[in-house]
Amino acid sequence: MNILGIIPARYASSRFPGKPLALINGKSMIQRVYEQVSRSKSISKAVVATDDDRIVDAVINFGGEVMSTSAEHTNGTSRCFELYKKLNSGKPGFYDAIVNIQGDEPFIEPSQIDMLCRLISKKNTQIATLAKKISTTDELFNPNVVKLVFGLNKNVLYFSRNPIPFNRSMEKDGWAENIDYYKHIGIYGFKPEILDEISHLDPSKLEKAENLEQLRWLENGYQIKADITVIETIGIDRPEDLRKLINKS
Repeated sequence: MNILGIIPARYASSRFPGKPLALINGKSMIQRVYEQVSRSKSISKAVVATDDDRIVDAVINFGGEVMSTSAEHTNGTSRCFELYKKLNSGKPGFYDAIVNIQGDEPFIEPSQIDMLCRLISKKNTQIATLAKKISTTDELFNPNVVKLVFGLNKNVLYFSRNPIPFNRSMEKDGWAENIDYYKHIGIYGFKPEILDEISHLDPSKLEKAENLEQLRWLENGYQIKADITVIETIGIDRPEDLRKLINKS
């Protein structure tokens, strides 16, 4: 399969302005993400999608591929779709799937990207993503860590910032040790026609309540298939997350 890897990146983050250009041990965050995506054995082409010239310049300077997109996008999915449309117009039908790798996952492993690509390559998979088992109570109750539940067939049932499921039978400090809870890893795979369809959906009630775009897709009847990774990833949401990471290294 020909799989397009897109890294949406915007400068004007409300919680962390300029995040893609933040340095981690001498390299910008966007460079670290790009390099990890480029090491995947499954990605045919990796491109950064951004609306900011500073990010464009940074990607060009480290030798990456970047394309400018509209400043009007409200989420990374619509930014990915704009870039896909531009590339698809030159090679109609060339890409069999699109993978969205969030620009604040500088330590996403190439093997995780390959895992996602295998999942989205399956005939009946519309949307694919990854999950990892939660091991600590702090992580379980952190609203910045998105949780998910899925069925026996690994189709996602729901995403939430709250711990799900709620365990009535024990105190909360024992939940993470006695029940399998999973957190969402910020990477998605889409079939092209599905990315087209979901990019035209209006925001949904569940999405607005949790501030999670993927709930829009579930609420409109799309299936999201999950696979489980055992590799820990570190997402950077706020400046303090980066400071903690640098202090540990």
